[in-house]
Amino acid sequence: SYFHFVGRVIGIAVFHGHHIDGGFTMPFYKMLLNKPILLDDIEAVDPDLHKSLHWILENDITTVIDTTFSVEHEAFGVLKTHELKKNGRNVQVTEDNKKEYVKLYVNYRWCLGIEQQFLALQKGFNELIPQHLLRPFDERELELVIGGLGKIDIDDWKSNTRLKHCNSETEIVKWFWNIVENYSEEMRARLLQFVTGSSRVPLQGFKALQGSTGAAGPRLFTLHLIDAPLENLPKAHTCFNRLDLPPYPSQEKMCEKLTQAVEETCGFAVE
Repeated sequence: SYFHFVGRVIGIAVFHGHHIDGGFTMPFYKMLLNKPILLDDIEAVDPDLHKSLHWILENDITTVIDTTFSVEHEAFGVLKTHELKKNGRNVQVTEDNKKEYVKLYVNYRWCLGIEQQFLALQKGFNELIPQHLLRPFDERELELVIGGLGKIDIDDWKSNTRLKHCNSETEIVKWFWNIVENYSEEMRARLLQFVTGSSRVPLQGFKALQGSTGAAGPRLFTLHLIDAPLENLPKAHTCFNRLDLPPYPSQEKMCEKLTQAVEETCGFAVE
């Protein structure tokens, strides 16, 4: 009943155009939209698991991985076995079915134990905002609808940005801040969202920016100049709040590539 009530609170806030000061993880917004949770979505939740599952997909696991379509987990002090699919404990994970295994494991890892609570929250939310009205939105747009645009202080952003393989006098860095200053408030929020996973700044400002893993201590926004082809888009490492920038030849080229990456929400990298 509490989760149902919270869902209604979120729904009525959206209905009346009031933003909720706070935020949820990106997979939460995807679940509100009834979108499947993918491997890249759990990077912010469990980067080690993300890296392990990504390794399985990228490498030949024959004679390396000895496991089945089942997972052991502890519930109230009792060790239980959860089958990822029917008769999963008797189905060996192989090179041929590993993609199915990763897909099922990601869904299990994210949804285990919260199905009833989330469905209650979603029911409350949809009582105010019917599901068909959410279809035009992706998860990042929904975050902006629910949480609104946080006011971004560019001077504070500059003062609390770490520079890697570059300095404040490097042209790429100067161009980046020129582009940010010329962006609208919405585009600044989307850029911040692209790099950090959230469009909002902590109450204490950029000095308190956290990594998406929730690790102790701040992870400053970082600009990283890399040696990469000039046609590449900038890459965002949301776990580290880091943006990798190729050495673009001009501010115009850099603006084009950065805007494309932000608007199409692509360019995420694994590390």
